[in-house]
Amino acid sequence: MKSTTKLVLACLLLPTFLFSQEEQDSTATETSTFNKFMDNLTGSFESNAQWYLNDKETGRFEEDEHLRANSYLKLNYYFLNNFSAGVQVESYAPQALLNYDKELNKEVGLAEYYINYRTDKVDATLGHFYEQFGSGLILRAWEDRALGMNNSIRGGKIKYTPFSFLQVTGLYGSQRRGFDVSDSEIMAFNAELNINEIVKSNFFDQISLGLSYVNRNEDFTSTSTNTEKIEIPKNVGAYSARLGLSFKDIYTNVEYVMKDKDVRLNNIQPNKVSFSENKLFDGSALLFNLGYSARGFGVNYTFRRLENMSFYSQREDKNLINNPTNRATLNYLPALTKQHDYTLANIYIYQAQPGLYIENYESPRAKAGEIGNQIDVFYKFKRGSLLGGKYGTKVSANLAYWAALNVKISDPDGIPYFSSNNLTYESDFLNFDNKIYSEFNLEVNKKWTKNFSSIFTFIDLHYNSDYLVEANGAKVDAWIGVAEGTYKFGKGKSLRVEAQHLSTDDDARNWLGGTVEYFFNSNFGVYLNDSYNYEDSPIEENSKIHFFNLGGSFTKGATRVSLNYGRQRGGLICVGGVCRPVSKNTGVTLNLATSF
Repeated sequence: MKSTTKLVLACLLLPTFLFSQEEQDSTATETSTFNKFMDNLTGSFESNAQWYLNDKETGRFEEDEHLRANSYLKLNYYFLNNFSAGVQVESYAPQALLNYDKELNKEVGLAEYYINYRTDKVDATLGHFYEQFGSGLILRAWEDRALGMNNSIRGGKIKYTPFSFLQVTGLYGSQRRGFDVSDSEIMAFNAELNINEIVKSNFFDQISLGLSYVNRNEDFTSTSTNTEKIEIPKNVGAYSARLGLSFKDIYTNVEYVMKDKDVRLNNIQPNKVSFSENKLFDGSALLFNLGYSARGFGVNYTFRRLENMSFYSQREDKNLINNPTNRATLNYLPALTKQHDYTLANIYIYQAQPGLYIENYESPRAKAGEIGNQIDVFYKFKRGSLLGGKYGTKVSANLAYWAALNVKISDPDGIPYFSSNNLTYESDFLNFDNKIYSEFNLEVNKKWTKNFSSIFTFIDLHYNSDYLVEANGAKVDAWIGVAEGTYKFGKGKSLRVEAQHLSTDDDARNWLGGTVEYFFNSNFGVYLNDSYNYEDSPIEENSKIHFFNLGGSFTKGATRVSLNYGRQRGGLICVGGVCRPVSKNTGVTLNLATSF
C-alpha cells in the first residue's frame, strides 16, 4: 500500500518538479509550487461496498469474504498548457464484489497511468487510453464500473488533425486484463473525412466517410494432436468502412466490417478452453441506420447483421462461462433494443448474439450470429390539442425483432452429440425466420398539472430461452404494464409511486412490482421497491419471494452517498445494452462517489 501511494505521488509530482525550475525567478507574490500543483489537480473517488448476508429465502452466502468493496481513485494533473498526466488506483479489498472479473485480484494496485500532449492538431497519449472507431463495431476501449468492465489499451496513441475536414488516428499497445495486459499486441488505424467541407453540396448538409483497421497479433499454442490441423494465423485483422449522410431533417449512416479468418472455440465448458484447429472462419457485420427528426416528431430505424464478430484481444476469453464480464473484448456490440429502468422489464433481457459457437446435441447447433432490426417513433401532442391537454402529451413506441442466423451445417466426420473439427457451415445473408427475441413497447408521458405527471408503459415480448439461456425447449411470451406518477411539492420535495405487473403462462409465471420514492429536498431521498413472483411456478428459486430494496441517497455538491438493504434477484444487470450475470444474494450496500 505504501509503495503504491509513493508511486502515485511520484507520477503526479514529477511534471511539477521538472517544469517548476523556470518559475524560480518569479516574484514572491506568486503561489507556492504546492498550491500550483493543487490548482491543476482534478480527480474522483468512488467506492462500492457490500456486506453479503445469509438469508433463508436467498440461501447462505457460501464464500469466505462477506464484506467486499470495489474502490477507484482517479487523479489528473494539467501542466505547461498542453500536457496532462494521470493515474487510476483501484482496490478490491478483501475481494471484488460478487460476479466481477476474477482477474481483479489485488487489494490495492496501480491499474492505469498516462501522460498526454494536446494541441489543436495533435493529441498524443502514452500509457493507458480509451478509444472508439465509428460505432464501435470494430474497436471500442472503454470503462463501465457497474459492469466491471475496463478494456483500456496500454501503449501509445496519436490523433492528428491536419485539416478541419480530416482526422487520422494511430495506436499500438496491449489491452488491459485485470491489473495486467493481454498476451497480444493491438495495432489500429482510423481516418475520418468530412467530405462536404472539401466539396460543397447543394443537397446534403453533411457527408462523412470513415475507414478503420484493427489488427490483433497473438501467438497460438496448439493443443491438438489431429494430423489434419492447419496453421493458425498469428495476425487477425478487421476492416471497416462507413458513410454518413444528412439532408435537412433526414439522416442515415451505414457501416460494414470484415474480419479475417480465425480459429473457432471448440467448447463452452467452464475452466477449460480448446479450439477446433482444422477449419478457419471469417466474420462480418453490417449496420444501417435511417432517421427523421423534427420538432415534436421523430422516427429512427436500425438494421444490424452480425456473423462471427466476437473479437477479443486474447482468444481464450471467447469462453463466456469463464469470462462473464467480457474482459478484453475489442469491439462494442450492444443489444439494439429499448433499455428499460423498471425491474420487471429487466427479467427477460436480450443480449446480442455475435459469436460463433457449436453446441453439441444429437444434431449440433451452430450459433453463428444474429440479424434483426428495431424502429423507434416519438410524437408530442401539442398543448391545447384534444390529446395534448394543457401541458402536452409525449408518446413513444419501439418495435424490435431479432433472429439467429439461419445456418446449414456440414460435418461428415461428426457423430451424435460430438461434432468434429472438420465442421463447417453456410449462412443465409437475409433470413429472419429463426426468431429469438421480439418486443413492442408503448410509453405515454403526460403532465396533468403543474405539480403532477405520469408515465404509462406497455411491453409485449417474446423470449426464446431455449436459444438464449439453455436448450430446454422453452419460450416465453409475456406482457408488462407499468403505471408511474410523480407529484412535486416544491423546494425539491417530491413523491414518486410506481406499480408494475408482468403476466405470462411461461417460465416463472406472474410477477408484481412497485416502488415508492420520496425526496425531502433536492439532496436527500429514500425509496422502497419490491418485486414478487406471487404465483406458484416451476422456477422454485424465485417463487413467492419478495425481492425488496430499502434505501436512500444524499448528495452535497460533487459528493453522493447511498445506502441500500435488500435482495438481488439472480439474472443480468445491463448498461447500454451490455450485460453481465449477477447471482441471487441479500446484503447491505454502501456507495460513495465524489469528485474534485
